[in-house]
Amino acid sequence: MEQYKNVFIFDHPLIKHKISILRDKNTGMKEFRELIEEITTIMTYESMRDVELVPVEVETPLEVTTQYRIAEDSIAIVPILRAGLGMVNGVHKVFPTAKVGHIGMYRDEETLEPHEYYCKLPEGIESKMVFLIDPMLATGGSACDALNALKKRGCKKIKLMSVIAAPEGIKAVAEAHPDVPVYVSTLDRGLNEHGYILPGLGDAGDRLYGTK
Repeated sequence: MEQYKNVFIFDHPLIKHKISILRDKNTGMKEFRELIEEITTIMTYESMRDVELVPVEVETPLEVTTQYRIAEDSIAIVPILRAGLGMVNGVHKVFPTAKVGHIGMYRDEETLEPHEYYCKLPEGIESKMVFLIDPMLATGGSACDALNALKKRGCKKIKLMSVIAAPEGIKAVAEAHPDVPVYVSTLDRGLNEHGYILPGLGDAGDRLYGTK
């Protein structure tokens, strides 16, 4: 999706390897969950490349030196329930002190329209760098609504991370929220008549938690 300057598609051999296992219908729940976390961790390293640093004085065994750290309490993770929960640990492996909020969205199976049913965010969310996470970016409806919910609550610095995306979802988010960087590990072909990504990997929430 080269026409969108705020969209970043990963092209990493390690991610491709893990995605191929993730897609396999025979991959079990435990391995599926571990793969989602591992892919998220790889993505987090790259998506945090421009996170703001602050200078700190550090005393080494030999001398005092000025070093740089991510400001304390400046990062928040907000998964879109429920599948987004599967990505939280992947971000926490990189930045374990990040606060976690939750946005609950469900999709009308007939209209495919998203509806918010829950929102609980860390205090001071408006001043944090927020990582909105959801494994699947399909129609883009849930992501757009979640971004609207965050902006409504004062968030100004938001990044969206998804493992698999359809062109329709990227188009919807990139055009509705051109100020939000979108990080995707893999771009798939498109959507079927039910709004599922093809070739995709099925329902990420069901495969993460063993439900149908």
